Amino acid sequence: MLRTGKEHLERLRDGRVIYIGKERVDDVTTHPAFRHAAKTAADIYDMKADPANRAVMTFQEAGETHSAYFIQAKTKDDLRQRTAAHKKIADVTHGFFGRSPDHVASFVTGMSADAKVLDTESGQFSDNLVNYYNYMRGNDIYAAYAVLPPQAARDPQYYQRQNLPIPTLQVVGEEDDGVIISGMKMLATAAVIADEIWIGNVIPLAPDQTKQAITCAIPCNATGLSLWSRKPMETNAQNEFDNPLSWRLDETDAMVLCDKVKVPWERVFCLNDAMHSYQIYYKTPSHCYGNHQSNVRFHTKLQLLVGLASKITKATGANKIPAVAETLGRLAAMEAGLSGMIQGQIEAAESWPEGYMTYNRRMMYAALNWCTESHSQIIDIVRELCGGGIFQMPADVTVMHDDALREKFEAYWQTPQMPALERMKLFRLAWDLVGSEFAGRHQQYEKFYAGASFIVRGHSHRETPWEDFDVIVDDLLSTYDVPKAKDEDAI
Repeated sequence: MLRTGKEHLERLRDGRVIYIGKERVDDVTTHPAFRHAAKTAADIYDMKADPANRAVMTFQEAGETHSAYFIQAKTKDDLRQRTAAHKKIADVTHGFFGRSPDHVASFVTGMSADAKVLDTESGQFSDNLVNYYNYMRGNDIYAAYAVLPPQAARDPQYYQRQNLPIPTLQVVGEEDDGVIISGMKMLATAAVIADEIWIGNVIPLAPDQTKQAITCAIPCNATGLSLWSRKPMETNAQNEFDNPLSWRLDETDAMVLCDKVKVPWERVFCLNDAMHSYQIYYKTPSHCYGNHQSNVRFHTKLQLLVGLASKITKATGANKIPAVAETLGRLAAMEAGLSGMIQGQIEAAESWPEGYMTYNRRMMYAALNWCTESHSQIIDIVRELCGGGIFQMPADVTVMHDDALREKFEAYWQTPQMPALERMKLFRLAWDLVGSEFAGRHQQYEKFYAGASFIVRGHSHRETPWEDFDVIVDDLLSTYDVPKAKDEDAI
């Protein structure tokens, strides 16, 4: 089944509990903090359902039509279609929805390709995972995830000394029909406009943290579940002209707070196994599928940044300066390099697990590391190209609503390269990319999207065939030996 945008908006009116400070939000589709982001999510669904996009955005199985990001790839062409679908979705949001509907769905799809990994002495959960994958695919589910403990939970002894509950989410009870969970998880990006939340652990747990080793899925309107939003940015956007990105692309982030939430056994995928709850993402294609999507999304954002850099320099006439042209060339090379890393993941795809094809993991993690390291540098380059032009503009576009002011603005703010209003529109976009609160959120987001830098590099370390590199050195060392003392030619 393919969902339409209208159907998605209707699904969001499901009684979920969301707080902005002390305010409880009753309807995210109409609330000023979320309504445009909700509409953007609906636009993604409408784009997918458009017959003109069906060839890329869908596939058929057993007579049913499904979204392409639920493809369990068996060939390189399957991988190509997944990538193309990610790109079209990212283009709808210019790469600013990191947790678009294809993100968590890709994690679940990749895991379902090798679901037997979920069967251990701690529990047999492969059937649960396969059934959940089929449920997501069949109902075109939009899932967010919360897979990190709150930062305060890093010192559990503090809470024990104070006789307080450790804040991180954990199992507090098991019953015949399911488990009961309480506590917090971070950071459920886009949960306020999604259907479900995947709860899990993408960083290692200590061996004694078995109660926290729960992987499960819960609906966003589950009894006892509340979402505590960070400060929304959409409410500060006065209009789309002055805040073109903040206006509709703040996917929001929220802390997940569970107060004795009941999770049916069929929605539990890992339990009471601290190491396994973390490893299921890497022992299956899950992490690779999900982060390939993030590579593609970042590429779309980078294309916007490169295009903006070009337009800004043309608007000021700086594009004719050799040093500026060199800077633009550097940005263009960076965009092409990331594109190559993404395509390389397909061309060097791995036949893994048995019977399936997976994006090249080393190349995917290399791209992930590149994106994490490069975003701030790219933003700084674009900021320098903007110069002080951003601050030369009037406070907002209402200057156009007064005939006398408009006449002066159009006369004095125009340049040989561009009329005044077009310049203002361009620089408003630039500010929302490099200087606004929305831009600041994305700078922080891209830096820590996949965790701290040592975690990102740890993925590359884990997947590297170090023995092969050692052999290269050993082979070279074996080609020569210590020269003999009297061997004058050798000496």
